[in-house]
This record gives sequence, structure tokens and C-alpha cells, in this order.
Amino acid sequence: MLKVTASAVMRTLLFCAALGAWTKTLHSQHAVVLSSTDVRLELAAGENGPKLIALSSGVGETWQNKASEDLPSTTELDGASVTVRWQHKPALDSSDSRHVVLVYESEKPHLRLRWEWQARADFGPLEHRITIENLSDKEAWLPMVDSLRLDLAVPVNRKLRSFYVEKGSGTPSAHGTHCETMTDGYRWTGTSSTYDHSPDQAPREIIPAEIVYSDTKPQSGWYAGIEFSGRTRIGLERSGTSVKTVLGLNPDPGPFRTRLIPHGSFQTPTVFLGTFQGGPDGAGNQLRPWVRAVLGNPLTWEDKHYPLVVNNSWGSGMAVDEALALRMIGESKELGVEMFHMDAGWFRGVGDWYPNPKKFPHGLAYVADEAHKSGLRFGIWVDWTQAALDTEPGALNVHDPKVRNWLVADVPPGWQPEEFKGQTIDLGVPAAHDYLRKEVKRIVDDYHLDMLEHDGYLVAQGCARSDHPHAPPDKSMIVKHEWGADFVYAFNATDVSYHAVRAYYDIYERTRQEHPRLLFEICNDGGRMVDFGSAAHGDYFSITDTYDPLSNRRAFYDTSYLLPAAMMESYIEKWPTPRPENFLYMLRSGMMGWLTLMMDTSVWAPEQHQAAKDAIALYKSDLRPLIRDAHLYHVSERPDGVHWDGVEYWDPARARGVLFAFRGSITDEAEHRFVLAGLDAGKRYQLHFEDGSSPDRTATGSELMGSGLLVRLQSPLSSELVFLSE
Repeated sequence: MLKVTASAVMRTLLFCAALGAWTKTLHSQHAVVLSSTDVRLELAAGENGPKLIALSSGVGETWQNKASEDLPSTTELDGASVTVRWQHKPALDSSDSRHVVLVYESEKPHLRLRWEWQARADFGPLEHRITIENLSDKEAWLPMVDSLRLDLAVPVNRKLRSFYVEKGSGTPSAHGTHCETMTDGYRWTGTSSTYDHSPDQAPREIIPAEIVYSDTKPQSGWYAGIEFSGRTRIGLERSGTSVKTVLGLNPDPGPFRTRLIPHGSFQTPTVFLGTFQGGPDGAGNQLRPWVRAVLGNPLTWEDKHYPLVVNNSWGSGMAVDEALALRMIGESKELGVEMFHMDAGWFRGVGDWYPNPKKFPHGLAYVADEAHKSGLRFGIWVDWTQAALDTEPGALNVHDPKVRNWLVADVPPGWQPEEFKGQTIDLGVPAAHDYLRKEVKRIVDDYHLDMLEHDGYLVAQGCARSDHPHAPPDKSMIVKHEWGADFVYAFNATDVSYHAVRAYYDIYERTRQEHPRLLFEICNDGGRMVDFGSAAHGDYFSITDTYDPLSNRRAFYDTSYLLPAAMMESYIEKWPTPRPENFLYMLRSGMMGWLTLMMDTSVWAPEQHQAAKDAIALYKSDLRPLIRDAHLYHVSERPDGVHWDGVEYWDPARARGVLFAFRGSITDEAEHRFVLAGLDAGKRYQLHFEDGSSPDRTATGSELMGSGLLVRLQSPLSSELVFLSE
């Protein structure tokens, strides 16, 4: 029997009374509603600021928001702080079933603020941004403007969990995914940027999204995320009857300030907000299709070959040359691979993005054309924001006065670049942006590219210059040499990255307009730019820079909670495979999403070559459609390499799915039951064990989601694919 104390009843009554009075006040204002099939927002225009009144789920659960929009109250003019008084301008508002804009203006200084919500799909979350325009002829400086602040009313006895995902950042972290109990006093901050500098003992940067849900079934809640690749943060805390969250640019180190040029504008990073049921997998199965439909390139997803099977030259490191490339193209065609990817090592030097004539006497276009003749696509690696020491025509030389002014900092005497990293150019500088936009176009056009991979320190996060568009640094600035480049630590870091990211997006948007079917790979040192802004400008991600089977499965397990599996690339590197089942285990650990081989396939034994050829054919015919379209369920704990782990795909439209099952290294676990999800308890399903580890049979949905699907494997470090169909 549930025991209810008098004090608990009194707290609940007081909570309801206060909430009712507060809600009545807000509802006295004119409200508009914006919704999708999964979420409903009630919005209101107050005289001095807008409000999000309530957030409701598609099944009717509602969270009242106690916070008003905190519009910037001051700005800086001519070095002095000036109070900003906002007034609603109803004549400038606009709203329909898909888009709401509420407009506020300040007379002195003359600023206009647009508070905007949008539904770009019939389902999934809604998007929000704030745009501030400078309508005057004087430069102004804005303080921090958050993208979204909520203070949601939640009863004190409601048990909640907070779920978030860490980035790969070179190698998957020890934890990867976090599911924390939100007791009274809970506080959490997650940060994201284009380059994670976290030491091993510090919290890893996150894929910028939060998931908050009830601890009990149906595990309903809300999620929110940031569509921006710069320095951002999400804060979450619970106190009494409030759950507060804030999303937007990272205010640390601060104080943040950004320049608002005359007749210019500032836009907060776009955020999305949605509701769901079914815990983190329920959120993911709503969010992933939305990312595909709203953020992704439609032409990419229309391609029936997406995600591709790729052969990458990095298995030979920087040694790639014309002979090796042509050999790999021939091997790729024979295996059924669909693209040849030439990684680092093809260029004359860092910042000198022309083919090395000794290694490629006929140039890169010749190699691309040979790939095309073999029915393959062709792509290359390039770190196009880096400058170094080459003096050949077209090279970005750090001592060239023009280039030097674009750099984030001067290089010290005797400075030398790394093999494929140099000094970073600040893309936010208009002249640098214009030059590099033309350089990216030249690379794509001249080398006949189907795919362009960017890597390294693409977006500056700090800059020592005072004459760039971003805020100048202060005296606390520190310049450190790390990872082959100089990193600038100063209070202006967030503003530097804000301008650089906007420029990066513009370059890729323009390149996409000129080459609509060009693929963009987002690498950035293995997972440091896995975010929703990159998802809106690229086509797939390198999710880790360590490529053994366990690292690949861990990185995929983590990232696939939030982003489409088809966008998640794993590189399959040489790994000990003394037995045939170990070879398949290696391949399958990298083929749950985008599949890239990164090894010398010419040394494979004939039986390994045939096994890989068969696995690639199965990937293209049976697995790829599920990877593209199916719901995904994490039906095991995060992989540890010791025990069993697995991932389930189920596509309700095709009534077909697959279980990827992996046995760990432990010798006394020859079998495991995977409790499946997403099926119909009353239906029967045909089970096909691809490797014949068990006889094919039928089972009910009730059985598969109750006692589970039993998989037996004789050898450690082996795998099985179990296909399901109604």
C-alpha cells in the first residue's frame, strides 16, 4: 500500500495552487499554438518579451514553463553600457500552422529582435532561434543571448532521468552514454565544440543534446539539442518543483560579447525541442528520422546506394601514390566496393593542396577518372584551413603577409608543421572566407570529386588577432602548441568559433549549390565535430579515430542514440583474425552504419577475400535498407569486449529487421538472450540465423520481447546476424 504523508499532500496542493495561478496569468495573454504530431507548444507575446507557456506531448502530457524569455537588457555603444527597453511590435508578427515569429524593437539603440519557432516536418521536434538586427548606423556589442531557457514545472515526487552522449573525440570514452537520476539539487553542464581538449580524467564533450524522461513507463519526457558546431553548452538542474534548462553558446570563458555591425545581425544557434515516449531509444527513433528529413541533404538520401561501401587508403598511411591508388581501385571493384577514398598523403605539403607530382605524375583527376571507369566514386581527404611553409604557387604560406593576417596566431621562430597539420586560418575573416571558398571549389572541380572529407582543426576556437570580426582577446590570452597547431585560449573563444562556424557553413552551402550530389565527410580527428549543425551541412561522420572492433562498436552504440545510423562511419582496420569467425566479427563491428575498409585487402587469404565479398553483398542487399530506414534499439549494455552486446534494427514498414549479435572474449558465456523491442506481441516472426549458429525458426513477438531471443556461438570474439520478418 502506498503511504502518503500529510506534508506530501500539502506540498502537492501548494504546487498545484501556485501552478494554477501562474498559468491563469499567462493564459490571459493572447497565445498561439505550434505543433507537430509529436509535440505542441503554446506561445505568447508579452508587452516586453515573448513566452513559451507550455510544452505538451503528442499523447497529452503537459509541462508548464515558468520562465519568461530573458531578452538582452543592455548593449554596449561607444564603450558604454546602454539599457535596452524592448517593446512588442504586433504589426510585424507573423504566424501560421508551421511558423511563428514575434517581433520586438528597442528605439535606443535601434534594435529589432525576432523570436522564431518553426515546424519543418509534420513529426518530430520544433526549431527555435532568436535574431537581433542593428537598425542603426552605429556599431553595438551584444552580451550573451541564450538560444533557449526553460523552467518546467514538475511535481517533487516525479522520478526523472537525464540522458546524454559523449563524443568519440579520437577514441570512445570509458562511459560514452550517461543515464543519471535527477534528484533534488541535480546539476549538469555539457559542452561541445569543434575540438575536444578534455584531459582523460575530465568530462568528455557531448553531442549537444539532452534527454529528460520519467523513470517509470511509458518513460515519457522531452529532448532538446543545438544545431551548431561552435562552442556551445547545455545546462540542466532540478530544484523543488522546477527543472531548468538552458541551451546556446558557451558563455565560458567570459564575459562573452559579440560585435553587431551597423545594419548587421546576430543569430543564436538554432535549437530543437521535442517530446517522446519509450526512454532514450524512443527519443532516438523519433529524432533520427527527423534529422534525415529536415537537416539532411534530400539528394543524398534519395541515393539508393547511401550509405556507401568504401575503400580508404589510410591503411598504408601517408605512403599513398598513383600505383597504390590504381591497385586499390581494382581491388575495390572486385570486392563490390562503391567508392575509393584517398586519405592524407597525396598533396605537395600542408596548406599546399596540389598533388605531389612525384607520387601522382598524372594528377588526381586521372585517378578519379580511373575510379569512375571502374564504376566507383572518388573522394579525398583535405584539411583546407591549414597553412604551413610551402612556397609553390597556390600554397598557403604562414609567412605570406596576406596569409599571416588570417592565422589565429603568429608562428614562433623555427616553427614546423606536422605531416598533415599546420597553423589554422580564422575562417571568420571575410578575405580568408572568400579565398578558401574558391579553394574548396577548385579542389572539387579540378580533382573530379564525388566526396570531400575535411579533417583537423577546421574551425578556430580562439584567436590572438584584434582586427578580425570577432571580439578581440584580452590580457589573459594564452597560446599553446598542441597536436601540431597553436590553440589560443582567451575570453573571446566562443565568439571566434561563432564567426568561423558561420563561414564554414556558408562555404559548404555554396559548394552544395554548385555540386548538389557531392558528399561531405565530417571527420575532425575522429568524432570531435559530431553534432547537429554538421549533420545539416555534411553527409556522414567519422565517429572515432581508433578502429579496432570494440572501439567501432562503442562509438556506434553511443552516437546512434542521436544521429542516423547511415551517417555513422566506422573504419575497419587490420586486426588479428586467426579464425574465420574472428574475421567476420571484425567486419561486422564496422558495418552497422556507413562501411569503410581501411586495410590492405591484397594480403587477405582467398577465403577471407570471399568472406568479405559475401559480407559486402549482404550489406548492400539486406542490411543497408535497414540501416537507412529502420528503428534502432540498443538491446544490450554498452559493449565492453568481454560480454555479449548487440543492436537491433526493426522496420515496421517492411516488417523486417536484424539483430547484430557479438560475443565477447569471456570463455564461459556461449549463449545470451537478447530482449528485443519494437515488435508486435501478438504476431509471429520468422528468424533466420545467417551463419547457421542455430536452426531457423519462428517465435512470437511476446516471446522475443519477453524472455528474449537466444543466440549461441561456440567461439569468443565471434558474431551472428539474425534476420527477423513477419
